[in-house]
Amino acid sequence: MTDQGPGLAGFAAMSDDAAYQALLACCSSPGLAGSLVAGRPYPSVEALLDAADVAVMRLPESEMDLALAAHPRIAERPRSAASAREQAGVATAADAVRAALVAGNRAYEERFGHIYLVCATGKSAEELLALLTARLRNDPETERRVVRTELAKINRIRLRGLLEYRR
Repeated sequence: MTDQGPGLAGFAAMSDDAAYQALLACCSSPGLAGSLVAGRPYPSVEALLDAADVAVMRLPESEMDLALAAHPRIAERPRSAASAREQAGVATAADAVRAALVAGNRAYEERFGHIYLVCATGKSAEELLALLTARLRNDPETERRVVRTELAKINRIRLRGLLEYRR
């Protein structure tokens, strides 16, 4: 059973604290949550999503680290229902693919110093492994830009979910 989310008007009417907490559940960056609360009301869902994209691109590295820390590794037990839905393609993966993802995560973290973040929604474990393998060839600066883009994609999905439905 799903309950209707607050919608854009309901989000605008939330107390600052309630909106801040709801946004932290989407992305654990206090800076992003604060920025989006301060920008209310938004004229459209797309305006909120665009504001979130801009905020992600402007986050200092310390805030990016906070955002990344809340995400489980790909092929690791998800920490939330949202992560479980997003990584659904990994749940039925062959043991060899899961093992390769675990090894790839380790190599990625050694190379870049943070978790491999990817918008996993709708992707199979094999696709996620191929993306991981390709991204290991990036230089650190390029990869950090890719991570911000992937975080923005995840935030868009989660923000839409926040406004539309609560499970």
